[in-house]
Amino acid sequence: MTPDGFREARAQLLKQGLPAERERLSLTALTDGWLQSLFEGPGALAAVGGYGRRELSPYSDLDVVLLLPKGAAPDAERLWYPIWDAGLALDHSVRTPAEAAALAGEDIKVALGLLDVRHLAGDPALTESVRTRVLADWRADAPRRLPELRDLGRERAARHGELMYLLEPDLKEARGGLRDLTALRAVAASWTADAPHDGLREAAAVLHDTRRALHRATDRATDRLARADRDGVAAELGLLDGETLLRRVYEAGRTVAYAADVTWREVGRVLDTRRGGRAGRAGRHSLGLRRRRGGPVPHPGQPLAEGVAEQDGEAVLAAGVRPERDPVLPLRAAAAAAQAGLPLSPHAAARLADCPPLPVPWPDEAREALLALLGAGPDALQVWEALEARRLVSRMLPDWERVRCRPHSSPLHRWTVDRHLLETAAHAAARTRRVHRPDLLLAAALLHDMGRGWPGDHAVAGETIARDMAGRMGFGKEDADVLARLVRHHLLLLTTGSRRDPEDPATLAPVVEAVGDAGTLELLHVLTEADALATGPEVWTDWRAQQVDALVERVGAVLAGDAPPPPAETVGAEEERLAVEAARTGEPVLTVRPGSEGAPSAEILLAGPDTDGFAAIAAGVLALHRVAVRAAAADVIDPLGQGPVAVLAWTVAADRGTLPAAARLRQDLVRALGGGLKLESRLAKRDEAARTPRPGFPEPRAVAVPGASATATVLEVRAHDGPGLLHRIGLALGAAGVRIQRARVSTFGADAVDTFYVLDPDGAPLSPEAAKAAAATVERELRGAPGARGGRGEPRESRTRA
Repeated sequence: MTPDGFREARAQLLKQGLPAERERLSLTALTDGWLQSLFEGPGALAAVGGYGRRELSPYSDLDVVLLLPKGAAPDAERLWYPIWDAGLALDHSVRTPAEAAALAGEDIKVALGLLDVRHLAGDPALTESVRTRVLADWRADAPRRLPELRDLGRERAARHGELMYLLEPDLKEARGGLRDLTALRAVAASWTADAPHDGLREAAAVLHDTRRALHRATDRATDRLARADRDGVAAELGLLDGETLLRRVYEAGRTVAYAADVTWREVGRVLDTRRGGRAGRAGRHSLGLRRRRGGPVPHPGQPLAEGVAEQDGEAVLAAGVRPERDPVLPLRAAAAAAQAGLPLSPHAAARLADCPPLPVPWPDEAREALLALLGAGPDALQVWEALEARRLVSRMLPDWERVRCRPHSSPLHRWTVDRHLLETAAHAAARTRRVHRPDLLLAAALLHDMGRGWPGDHAVAGETIARDMAGRMGFGKEDADVLARLVRHHLLLLTTGSRRDPEDPATLAPVVEAVGDAGTLELLHVLTEADALATGPEVWTDWRAQQVDALVERVGAVLAGDAPPPPAETVGAEEERLAVEAARTGEPVLTVRPGSEGAPSAEILLAGPDTDGFAAIAAGVLALHRVAVRAAAADVIDPLGQGPVAVLAWTVAADRGTLPAAARLRQDLVRALGGGLKLESRLAKRDEAARTPRPGFPEPRAVAVPGASATATVLEVRAHDGPGLLHRIGLALGAAGVRIQRARVSTFGADAVDTFYVLDPDGAPLSPEAAKAAAATVERELRGAPGARGGRGEPRESRTRA
């Protein structure tokens, strides 16, 4: 068959719409037959890697090795060129059997490929000699090679992340993906340990089927399940939508990752035993498999709780325990394991599935065990995974099934919804000393996003779920009401602190009403921090922590019947000095103060004419110099009694690592204020590529927020982050004829959410019509320009004082 003939036969096979497994086998058989027809010897042709395992997808590489007897002259190009002419990607090598075996002993990736060697054509004795030698060497050298294999997996996970938590996972390379399945087969081939088989075959089929559908949907070789490709892949698989697909992939990845964890623990025990040490302890330490984070390590066989003991570095069920008689045993065993920093053995988890369901409401012991499990912090995660592997969590908490492996739509979130809840609980566990009711804090952390599995506002749905689940767990009515309130308002402090002025009475009133009392405020404050930390590093920044702390302080004062603290002073001695110089010379002045050694930011202080465009022009100059604004404050003072001067204090960082000189910044600022520096054209030229609309990003929005301030009109602007956004918003508001009284700006990942307190030229709040017109002006400006102010970060509050 010619290359064109093979290509046509292959295309016809792929058009038949065969079931995935049958297509893989048929594609392998077709390819085998063609390569056999091409081979003319001497030697042998063998398939290795994924081709050797008969796992071909439409765009898989062909992994083959040409094995030659010692002294034979290779004529490999005669075999390789037809394959290339057929348009196939080829990973090939030419070796003698001895060379192949020797290289496998040196390079673990070569060894992994040859462990799956499969004869295709020529002398089968050559292929068999390689397979026998490589397997024998692999088993004999397992104490050295298996730790190397585990480290290779760790390095891969560090580069590619965990498949079950990524919005765009790599189906092959990420932890829990196809490479890990290959590693598990390699461990089994060493005769050292075998992976738990529960669900593993099904998980492997999901990953292979998804990869095959990805190749078909994209018509290219890729292993990354990109957001834009999800719906097409889902359609290939007959699934409802991309989210359903992603959840299915996450389930498979979690199964593979759990199997890998269990397998590597067993490898550690076996290798340690072979070395003559006490089974389990030293081996786990040498392989880096022990997850203990501190505290005493239990002695072997030491009881951990009623019916639970330590054995070989795992929590197991004690002899004589009757799981079918003890509904609390799953939570008691899980809490004991987590508190001891031990994994729950797979055998114990399997036996716990025989326990009867918990009565409703739960007995006190069950609720206390759950809280002890959550209170163990990070050590609870591996134990929870063991319960999840047997679906024990959903049996105890039926609403858990709706959030299990559910992806978050926001790229800010690092985890799936269920893992995010556990991460929040782990952060809360580290902060229980800051609250009077740590039990309510831990429970709220576990429940706060349970509404994600329901349509509509997840906080509203979550309030009902939290009240119901609190009753199921055995909390009293008052505690259930507090938990419901915490869940309903778990975003309140973060969003209010980031977007509203805490000194405005209209800001404090709704927060005071929602919180209700000091105890709930205390819990909500810590829950907010734990939730934000569990979301991702871009959410809980120093700036946001300061804003939330300030808001909590003022709300707490109101709840206690005291007056809120006075406003913070915004103009320091250096700012005052610059304002005097600007008033005396009539020109803008600025200074750059480097940050402390090793700090990524610096501070730029500016003073200049009190014009509506001064801050916007200054922001444009900084954007032109690729200076990212991290925080900002503004004031207007009259230092000499000769007229107002605007003072800006901005914390900044250079996108390219080095800040421009102060003299150059001042020179460009003077030119821009005088019209000599055409900021608009310069920014547009630099960011011309950003003008092309990118799919997946919503249009910028600007809206007036009724009742958000007692003294001004509040405009909220949402846009995709990018260069020059502050500059454009400032220009648009100036064009709308409004005055910025103060502003709060923040960035959540790629999205900017900026709030501006504005007045009309007479210093009064805008009329509804004027507010609507100003918002429309901002929208028009942003929709006609590059979306934003890349890397600008999030300034703190800016304030203009009359």
